[in-house]
Amino acid sequence: MELKRLTEAFGPSGCENEVRNLLREEALKLCADVSVDRAGNLVCFRRGTDPTKPGVLVAAHMDEIGFIVSGCTEDGLLRFQPVGGVDPRVAVSKWVVLGRDRLPGVIGAMAIHLQSPADREKVLDFDQLFIDIGAADAKEAEKLCPKGTYAVFDTPYAEFGDGFVSARALDDRVGCWSLLKVLQSGYAGDLYCVFVTQEEVGLRGSMAAAFNAQPDIAIVLEGTAANDLGDTQPREQVCVPGRGVAVSFMDLASIADRGLYQRVLGVAREEGIPHQVKLGITGGNDAGSFQRAGRGARTCVLSVPCRYIHSGVSVASLKDISAQADLACAFLKSL
Repeated sequence: MELKRLTEAFGPSGCENEVRNLLREEALKLCADVSVDRAGNLVCFRRGTDPTKPGVLVAAHMDEIGFIVSGCTEDGLLRFQPVGGVDPRVAVSKWVVLGRDRLPGVIGAMAIHLQSPADREKVLDFDQLFIDIGAADAKEAEKLCPKGTYAVFDTPYAEFGDGFVSARALDDRVGCWSLLKVLQSGYAGDLYCVFVTQEEVGLRGSMAAAFNAQPDIAIVLEGTAANDLGDTQPREQVCVPGRGVAVSFMDLASIADRGLYQRVLGVAREEGIPHQVKLGITGGNDAGSFQRAGRGARTCVLSVPCRYIHSGVSVASLKDISAQADLACAFLKSL
């Protein structure tokens, strides 16, 4: 499946249906046991042929950050709240699409000409922003976009520069793309490949998947924040696009199993797969669920560095995306 198709699919947290349907179509070509659990996770299971091999689960989340309509004004502008961690500074004047019919809208705020000096010194919060869908009044707005309607940034996929890609939802459609590659691997042990829901709002889907699968090892495929812009000093850089897949030793949700962490780095070196250590202890991901649920699991996280993450458009290196898939598959082979 093309990454373009995945990134342009509509899938904010709690509304992953379109993404799940695309992935399910591909997964059924590769795996006989494909199901959807009650949390909405797409679970692909392949029974191993060698019982001495550890049971492995590899996961990536389907959902993306977005917005949800919470009401409207009398003149037909939509009130809304973020779904996941979105900085309101990146939202103003961006195009969005809303609901199943992809209704276009623009996130608006008071024009700078009308703002007071005090207004211009503070960041406008979401309660001071609105989505303009061109509705004549509240009645029309409510009919077109009732409360609970989801919205996402309207951003096309584009490849540019020296092997870079810009798109919406690289976090974590890059992981989903890589996970399809993993599903093609010939691992001899029990293998779960799980495309999980609602990571951006608290690792919710992965908790259900963790209790169901109870793997020995869980590998999480993610997109993570790069920090290589402008005058950022090398010691402050988290990871750098173009230098390979980032391997985490710790983040705010989990600490990597030391043996797995060292093994992954060793495999990357032996196979010549471009890689880097994620230097910043930032963010959190579904490894937190797999590490803690039931009997727990040994975890490690492989991430694609993404600039401008959790905004309307992110940037990543196509080489890093391929490296993520290659390292995940090579790690399974090494077991």
